[in-house]
Amino acid sequence: MDDGWQPREPERGGRGAALFLVVALAVAGFLGFRADLLDAFTGPDRVPAEVAPPAPPLDPAAVAATVGPALVNIAVTLRPFGAAAAGSGIVLGADGEVLTSHHVVKGAETVLVTDVGTGVEYPAEVLGYDAGADIALLALTGAGGLPTARLGSSARLRLRDEVLALGNAGGVGGAPTAVAGRITDLNSTIIAQNSADYTRLALRGMVEVAAAVTAGQSGGALADRNGEVVGVITAASGRAEEPLPAGREPNGYAVPIDRAMAVVRQIRAGVSTGTVHVGPTATLGVLISDAPGGARLDVVLYGTPAWNAGLADGSVVVAVDGRPVAGADALRAEIDARRPADVVRLEVLESAGRRVVEVVLAESPPR
Repeated sequence: MDDGWQPREPERGGRGAALFLVVALAVAGFLGFRADLLDAFTGPDRVPAEVAPPAPPLDPAAVAATVGPALVNIAVTLRPFGAAAAGSGIVLGADGEVLTSHHVVKGAETVLVTDVGTGVEYPAEVLGYDAGADIALLALTGAGGLPTARLGSSARLRLRDEVLALGNAGGVGGAPTAVAGRITDLNSTIIAQNSADYTRLALRGMVEVAAAVTAGQSGGALADRNGEVVGVITAASGRAEEPLPAGREPNGYAVPIDRAMAVVRQIRAGVSTGTVHVGPTATLGVLISDAPGGARLDVVLYGTPAWNAGLADGSVVVAVDGRPVAGADALRAEIDARRPADVVRLEVLESAGRRVVEVVLAESPPR
């Protein structure tokens, strides 16, 4: 799940699918592209970035020495085939609270986190996530006394500020790799494509940096010259095996830390919403699509809650606990708001007519 989300060649200004396949046992990859043309579909919302005189030079070695001890390497096993993936994380609490990218842990059966300073490994659980913002919060089991990151404010960032991207480049573990660059945009929009499942997601308001961010650094830190974390690395443009065209330089993209911490605070408060999921993920065990008046169950997976409740392929869910379901996204939102072992009443349309079915939800990896 890492390589983050690699934006494809932008209209202006990991890794490709082939590279993802080559390093599938070490990292997972995302492909994306800058979406300056996305406004044609979703409406303009880009805000002119403020330009300020260049700040004093950044000392990469000093910043890395400050931030590096507060980073961790993340290794996960993925459903359904037991493949492995790797990424990075930022320690927020000495007891093992870790901030990372959602796509690093998406679909994870197990999560193992390594303290890069001591080499100690900790099993971790996903406390919550916002898939749309690409942010997740982890809790390490048995951790204590971990160095914690100093957080800055992304609101203070300006164009041409020098920053340092640090993380588990290549997913190989060990000390974090650092790459410096200047901020080139404070409000970038990209479309990210998951090269594992080919799903796409529009990410807005990203900090763009002229730096060659690489696979495995997703979930790592974007730090300013004071050694404060101002962003969470999410994406990179270009592919290692396919150099960008002449005149084009690689870019990295990060979620602003202010936005990331807003998600963290909501997860800490235990408040699930339509965008933020808190706690274990529940599942029906179905593949779904939009249908007139509801969500069609395209595939009911064997042995899952939906299968055990007697639901069949082709049934259409029109309501959950008495609330109408307009389509696939609405059904996903209803299930995401539940917990494993919750009982939901699904009103379904089948070839034999309409009926209400009670389903006991099961636990699944983070979606």
